[in-house]
Amino acid sequence: MNQSILFPDLQDWEPQALSVVFPVQVQGVNVECRIGLAKLAELSATALSADQHDIASKALTIFDEYRFDIEDEVEQLIEQESFDELGRVILI
Repeated sequence: MNQSILFPDLQDWEPQALSVVFPVQVQGVNVECRIGLAKLAELSATALSADQHDIASKALTIFDEYRFDIEDEVEQLIEQESFDELGRVILI
């Protein structure tokens, strides 16, 4: 694990973007990360739909269950400097 990349235990559901938003600190700078509903469904091999009434709860539960895998992937993207035009890391 890279000590200059830290993942606080913070995450939130963003209903407009259908994604979980979470921060990462890279050498003391906060970077926004997002993981979309499709990627969460792929990781968990679960059918997820934006129409489900409890989609936020399900998405956050899956995020929590696969947190270490997600963090590993985000860390690799940061090391490859794979940021979007707004400086975020997006997993879709």
